[in-house]
Amino acid sequence: MKPLPLEKAFTLLEPGPVVWVTTNDGQKNNAMTISWTMVMDFTPVFAITTGPWNHSWAALKATRECVIAIPTADMIDDVVGVGMCSGADTDKFERFGLTPMAGGQVRAPLIKQCMANIECRVTDIIEPHGIVVLQGVAAWVAARRKDRRTVHAVGDGTFIVDGERISRRSMMRAKIPPGV
Repeated sequence: MKPLPLEKAFTLLEPGPVVWVTTNDGQKNNAMTISWTMVMDFTPVFAITTGPWNHSWAALKATRECVIAIPTADMIDDVVGVGMCSGADTDKFERFGLTPMAGGQVRAPLIKQCMANIECRVTDIIEPHGIVVLQGVAAWVAARRKDRRTVHAVGDGTFIVDGERISRRSMMRAKIPPGV
């Protein structure tokens, strides 16, 4: 072992995958790239970390709903591009050729190009930490999407793409909820 500068420790734990969180403030759609996501347990409860520095923050707080859209590795340049501009002055759907689709439970749009979309309602905002707790209310998957590899941010401008899937389902059966 050798010392690692403490300010780089987060790069060892970066979660994934990188997602887009879409909102609709009643006037227009927006999307933001988020790499700080968390599954809370085996139920559809999730958390993201964001804050007032993101244009979508106001819409999340006001509407208390969003969509978690899961892009794939072949979309990496758009994922980064969406994260590098602001919805305050950019129509990200138009600029990046993203197709908004109506969901069934929230006003925020699904993104047609994504592998999956989860419609969510905000159940809690822990403002000092920018944590937004979300309850999934509907989920959609693009069954015909060929690329299913997700992208994981390291936090230093580099990314890791999913690789080989290794199954240990039989060993973990007792911990896996029915239907999963």
